[in-house]
Amino acid sequence: MGQKINPLGFRLGTTQSHHSIWFAQPKKYSEGLEEDKKIRDCIKNYVQKNIRISSGMEGIARIEIQKRIDLIQIIIYMGFPKLLIEDKPRRIEELQMNVQKELNCVNRKLNIAITRISNPYGHPNILAEFIAGQLKNRVSFRKAMKKAIELTEQANTKGIQVQIAGRIDGKEIARVEWIREGRVPLQTIEAKIDYCSYTVRTIYGVLGIKIWIFVDEE
Repeated sequence: MGQKINPLGFRLGTTQSHHSIWFAQPKKYSEGLEEDKKIRDCIKNYVQKNIRISSGMEGIARIEIQKRIDLIQIIIYMGFPKLLIEDKPRRIEELQMNVQKELNCVNRKLNIAITRISNPYGHPNILAEFIAGQLKNRVSFRKAMKKAIELTEQANTKGIQVQIAGRIDGKEIARVEWIREGRVPLQTIEAKIDYCSYTVRTIYGVLGIKIWIFVDEE
């Protein structure tokens, strides 16, 4: 059968770099990993609580974490950073306090920076959030997929594949539907492919969304 691998992990070292950069001894590694998860969850929760963009999207493309002995540097790549820029210093301080409470790190400084992405809909996470919002509002899945593909075409990408699995439209039998536009060369390691999988909780069950975006060739 087809051996499916995560396209990001498959390309590490060629077109893809790590989202967390730090070094740990083998015994401490799991702690570091948990810490990263806590940081990411904390930021996502904070953003969810504090914003109501038109469609209720967070607009976080990715969160990069760099750790040194005395410093944790967090870079949040956002598509729509309006929410944190309105009263920027206060919001970011509040976020820093939240993360510090979560981690209870006494002897380490926390530094959070926000970077804006030029075309947000070229990023699978933001796109998945968009589709999730549509599905929660009971828009038919085909319409949502087509709209998502239109949005990516405006962000001039070379290809995109969207897959939705689960009880689509509340049907009794779960199924997988997918749609592809342009080319998505998953076997080519040189091809820069952005990928994300996202879970949506709808009224009639959990749906899974997977998005592959072919950015360009190195």
